[in-house]
Amino acid sequence: MNQIKTIGLTFLLSLFSLFSFAQQFGTIKGKVSTSNGKPAAFISIGLKGRGLGTISDENGLYTINRVKAGTYTIKASAVGIDPSEKSITITAGQNLVVDFTLKENDQVLEEVTVAGKNSRYKISLPSASLRLNEPLLEAPQNIQTVSDQVIKDQQIISMSDGLIRNVSGAVRLEHWGDMYTNITMRGSQIQAMRNGFNVVSSYWGPLTEDMSIVDHIEFVKGPAGFMLGNGDPSGMYNVVTKKPTGFNKGEVSFTLGSYDLYRTTVDFDRKLTADGKFLFRLNAAMQSKGSFRPYEKNDRYTFAPVLSYQISDRTKFTAEYTLQNAKMTEVGSYYIFSPAGYATYPRELTMTQPGLPPTRMNDHSLFLNLQHNFSDTWKLTAQAAYFKYLQNGYSSWPSAVNANGTLIRNVGIWDAESSMKLAQLFINGQAKTFGINHRILAGFDGGKKNYMADWGQSHDLDLPTSPFNPNHPDYGFPTNGFPDFDRATPLAQRAVAAGGLMDSKYLSGYIQDELGFFNNIVRLTLAGRYTYVSQSAWGGAPDKAKHITPRVGLSVSVDKSMSIYAVYDEAFTPQSGLLRSGATPKPITGNNKEIGIKKDWFDGRWNTTLSAYRITKQNELTTDPNNAFIQDPNFPNDPTKQIKENFSVVLGEKRAQGIEFDLRGKIVEGLTLIANYAYTDAKVTKVTPGVEGINAGDIIPGFAKHVSNAWLTYTLQNGALKGSGISAGFTHLAGRATDTWSVGLQKLPNYFKLDGGIFYEQPKFKVTANAFNILDKYLFSGSYYQYLNAYYYQAEAPRNYRLSIAYKF
Repeated sequence: MNQIKTIGLTFLLSLFSLFSFAQQFGTIKGKVSTSNGKPAAFISIGLKGRGLGTISDENGLYTINRVKAGTYTIKASAVGIDPSEKSITITAGQNLVVDFTLKENDQVLEEVTVAGKNSRYKISLPSASLRLNEPLLEAPQNIQTVSDQVIKDQQIISMSDGLIRNVSGAVRLEHWGDMYTNITMRGSQIQAMRNGFNVVSSYWGPLTEDMSIVDHIEFVKGPAGFMLGNGDPSGMYNVVTKKPTGFNKGEVSFTLGSYDLYRTTVDFDRKLTADGKFLFRLNAAMQSKGSFRPYEKNDRYTFAPVLSYQISDRTKFTAEYTLQNAKMTEVGSYYIFSPAGYATYPRELTMTQPGLPPTRMNDHSLFLNLQHNFSDTWKLTAQAAYFKYLQNGYSSWPSAVNANGTLIRNVGIWDAESSMKLAQLFINGQAKTFGINHRILAGFDGGKKNYMADWGQSHDLDLPTSPFNPNHPDYGFPTNGFPDFDRATPLAQRAVAAGGLMDSKYLSGYIQDELGFFNNIVRLTLAGRYTYVSQSAWGGAPDKAKHITPRVGLSVSVDKSMSIYAVYDEAFTPQSGLLRSGATPKPITGNNKEIGIKKDWFDGRWNTTLSAYRITKQNELTTDPNNAFIQDPNFPNDPTKQIKENFSVVLGEKRAQGIEFDLRGKIVEGLTLIANYAYTDAKVTKVTPGVEGINAGDIIPGFAKHVSNAWLTYTLQNGALKGSGISAGFTHLAGRATDTWSVGLQKLPNYFKLDGGIFYEQPKFKVTANAFNILDKYLFSGSYYQYLNAYYYQAEAPRNYRLSIAYKF
């Protein structure tokens, strides 16, 4: 009893001390504007000689918390402008408002925004589409951002082109090539978002984004379900597209690379009216790209105009259209199959057939966004999106692999069409009651998604009497001829016959209040979401579900540059699939528990995040290990016409847990670093009775136990070669798990890739040259398919090079 009293007294004294400590501080906030009244974003605001400061957000607003009572000089500064200083006096508990008006107009501030936002590897603020109204340091969530500068330095040209090296624990299964990205993190595939909308229309997609339209990418780890209508608790990534900045500027770049890579991009940003109310931005790209494998192509073009109009001082409307067109070799062309194991053939080997028509995709998207500021602290956002995806093409997969290594190549039709109509309405606000700060978020999400596909027609290219021999490949006219698929019948009818219909309707409402105690030192997040979903797959009846999920988060600022957090979030993800029993799948349930620590170092120049998590999920569907090829019911008398079963099984329960560490930013002047490490352990903890081929304790396929990455860049700051520099980075994967339950006898070996390059940059132009896979290792990923009695793998390119020249105007 005495011990309990002692603990209680100690807690109360500690709480009183913390409260008393908080009362010694005040808060400085304000707005930074240009001389014509426009908000000035990404301006550094700080107290001279105190190492205490922040950066203005996209609306020019800033807040400096926990300022000791006293007299200071506060300074607004950025590259390319004369600093503005003011003398202030702040008392304990005071909320002092200090606004700045910069003498320079917004034309002069063009390079300020570019320097403030894009020249850094570290971004301190979330995009508006994440709906979080606070700095990333204070959010009870692990959020990592890949900036535009990182994308340029590493010469990343698409979402699936090495971008995930910049985020701890993210891995990518080998399937789909550069068609779909499909990122796995924390033991599950994470959701794909664009400007805050969930853009996954089915099990496939979206079409991987071309980097010409991308401003930056936000990876939200862990409980992302609250930010989605429905999604996986492992997380999501949010692609933030480029918008007009209000500055007259532009950039054109040319890239040449190995294997016939030719690429041109244009970024044109303009004010259409002198007052800067009507803005326009156009991003476009054209690419022709070959491969180290013969007969393989990936040609693309992208066109993305954006219009923005400032209706009033408080209201802004933005309309954005994007077209992505891709013409590429059929899906599956990059796979190798062998009964003998991985990497048994030269990595340049291809099993595709020259003469097959290319697969074509047209991806259209339209975003409409309306923002209205009721005041400096309350904002309403309404946005809608429409997506239309059209695909006409093929996929290839063998129908048989013989024990001697020969095989029968098979080509299947894959025509598809999808549409998505999505809408959001949410409000962000701040208030204060009885000394408690409130950051309030409330809103609605709704959407309707439809996907239809014909994958019910297939054709063997080779005859059993003359199979394809990988040791002596013959790419002449195939012995069984080319396919002649039915495309005269409308796709909607073919999709019904193939079981290729999927749809989803959802509606959700949510409210969140982050309560700030002791001058916002302690922040408690309380939230709840109601979700209703009706969805179906494979042409089956719709599955309906509704649920309320809570969310609790706690974030505590140890000092001005360090915070610790904990979060608890429940999972609710309705799912569709075919069970052999004919039963209706239940929604995924479970929870995520996470703790972490974040710290900004040396006035915020670089940041570290360390987190530990445990995710448990029940009732998740996974591919049935016993799926096999069966006779195509559309061709009952033709033994060469076979289709693979697409049954799922209910896993029971799985647990994913691990530790993640991320570091990014400017270590010292001229030296920037991105480094990360993740340990992931994902296992089956319970198996549903009757499920065969999966056992408790089995590793969940689709991740690597140890993932580590680094990218280091050094730029000379003085001398004749000022602006030139060198960069280098690596990716290492150990303990790789395959993406199927049939793991065969061989495990995937550890993976190590080394890249690096040189660059030279001046205010108007930049030249970048990088080499990839410098050590020229035979890199691959793959798995084992029991029904083929063969390993399959996809090799990566040998040592290759890229050279880019960019000119700003």
